[in-house]
Amino acid sequence: MAKSKGPKRPRAATPKGFRDYFGAEVTARNAMLARIAEVYQRYGFDPLETSAVETVEALGKFLPDVDRPNEGVFAWEEDSDWLALRYDLTAPLARVAAQYRSDLPSPYRRYAMGPVWRNEKPGPGRFRQFYQCDADTVGAASVAADAEICAMLADALEAVGIERGDYVIRVNNRKVLNGVMEVAGIAQDDLRTRGIVLRAIDKIDRLGPEGVRALLGKGRKDESGDFTEGADLDHGAIAMIIAFALPNASQSGFVMENESGEALELSLREILEHSLEGKHGLAETDEIISLVRAQGYGEDRIRMDTSVVRGLGYYTGPVYEAELTFEITDEKGRPRQFGSVAGGGRYDDLVKRFTGQSVPATGVSIGVDRLLAALAAKGRGETDASGPVVVTVMDRDRMADYFALVNTLRKAGIRAEPYLGNPKNFGNQLKYADKRGAPVAIIQGEDERKRKAVQVKDLILGAKIAQEATVEEWKSQPAQFEVPVAEMVAAVRRILDRG
Repeated sequence: MAKSKGPKRPRAATPKGFRDYFGAEVTARNAMLARIAEVYQRYGFDPLETSAVETVEALGKFLPDVDRPNEGVFAWEEDSDWLALRYDLTAPLARVAAQYRSDLPSPYRRYAMGPVWRNEKPGPGRFRQFYQCDADTVGAASVAADAEICAMLADALEAVGIERGDYVIRVNNRKVLNGVMEVAGIAQDDLRTRGIVLRAIDKIDRLGPEGVRALLGKGRKDESGDFTEGADLDHGAIAMIIAFALPNASQSGFVMENESGEALELSLREILEHSLEGKHGLAETDEIISLVRAQGYGEDRIRMDTSVVRGLGYYTGPVYEAELTFEITDEKGRPRQFGSVAGGGRYDDLVKRFTGQSVPATGVSIGVDRLLAALAAKGRGETDASGPVVVTVMDRDRMADYFALVNTLRKAGIRAEPYLGNPKNFGNQLKYADKRGAPVAIIQGEDERKRKAVQVKDLILGAKIAQEATVEEWKSQPAQFEVPVAEMVAAVRRILDRG
């Protein structure tokens, strides 16, 4: 008779496209978000927390279809309603602004921080769950609100450790792009073509001009063999849009090629002369730049750049993107700029979906993981990843004494814990302290207890001595010394302050 194998054990593995975050990573993230929140609070923005689950109807642009109900979001059906994990923090804000419109001040200024989920193909550095940090103003039609967001974003970047010269906030306007598409002959109601153009321009940093040119033309096949359908524009329209999308293009020095390959210098204002919407967009951008200049934000920090379009279709006016300009090395050893860590813009029609009334809104979203990676690359992230002071246990029957030592350290504001494993092997306790990244171990045997003293073991210095010292120096044990219990806190502080 075959032997029963018993119940099948679950596989201990993180689901594809997701990851786990451990102590130092969580600490660094929380510290960074606290600094950003301090800036947002200083600007008068209030915190908001919304449910991780929204109705798919509220999310709007990801309504389920028959074949793929989960397209774009993690969704499920419940009591004839479709629910989904939030895709971003903006759609929940639109719902909140509509649901509580009679209770909220207008304009309503809020910031939100938390995880979002996207049911998309994962890849290197691309996860299905990630953190966002948003700030938005709902109910302000003036582009002064956009100018304030840009200034606040600059202050937030500097607050977390990104220095001036290492970032620039680039500002554009969807109305300017709409004007260029109008001049290029793309009809206003041709939403399919306009959507392809928007997404193509937004990828110019990653794909380069030739990749975008393919997407504006017949289409593009990527390295995996997947084919992306193109906008099928003619040469003149492609040339105009490519010139517009090149990084650092501006109102002057706008260059495009004709069918013969000749370079033509054009003025953006001249191109948009016959587009009312395009001229309106330029005027709004001029006002934003004027307002940030009046606050002391120069060209080195905030400037116009027509290559910024933002991929999402709900933007209706000004758009902006924070780009980190310092150089890093990619996975193939090639130098490149770090790139974008935040973006946003005006979305005046999003709340209207709920109320039927136009409600102006503008905001920005910071990619938390991207910004953390940038800080790490510059060596400016949270570096204090040391563990707690570990109070070792020499006698299981004296746990109350060891807890008293731990409590003394904690009351002094020092992170500390008792060893709660099997205390029989003292070497294992020190191995545990090492694995915890503990800077100090406190030891009190029976002799020390009688003397009302403790042994303070400097684990940082001890590790250094083990690597560099002579045998005689190692035997002298300068990394371990005795102090009265009353002086324990001061002794530990000296070690921690030395780092």
